[in-house]
Amino acid sequence: MTASQTATSTARRAQLGTLSVLAWSGDPDTHNKPYLLAYSLGDGKDGAEAGEAAVRAVFAELGIQMGSELADGSRPGFPVRLLVEGGQAVLDMPYLKAQCTVPAEWLRAVADQGEVHFMFAAKPWPEAAPGRQVSEETLTAFVGDETMLSTSAHCLLPVTQLRR
Repeated sequence: MTASQTATSTARRAQLGTLSVLAWSGDPDTHNKPYLLAYSLGDGKDGAEAGEAAVRAVFAELGIQMGSELADGSRPGFPVRLLVEGGQAVLDMPYLKAQCTVPAEWLRAVADQGEVHFMFAAKPWPEAAPGRQVSEETLTAFVGDETMLSTSAHCLLPVTQLRR
């Protein structure tokens, strides 16, 4: 990596601010799909707008379109990986390595589906700070927001697990 790439990467990471991950699943009787959402609190260097621009730049760099197109995370060399093990989802991608405890119903949906719909929102979500409870209504309002959906990266990620 050259010095300019390192400086750009460090500056971009600082603009992203606090990044968080949240897992939920659809109704097991009708739509048993597991979802994973990564988002910024909008508290990065230079403010929320710079953070949104940094998210768009990261995904442009990764070759993943923002918007409603669902990227295929199973293609060789795809830059986003998901490991599910011991009740945890571990997301690994450039600029973000995150681990979160996931609910039992999410794990059941993962076992049924073998893949997760991953979204990375460019729109900040300061109300969902780590450690704060997110109600179903608050989650529905954010993930149902057309602006959030159209400015997010969407990927279908295969789930990997440790070999036993």
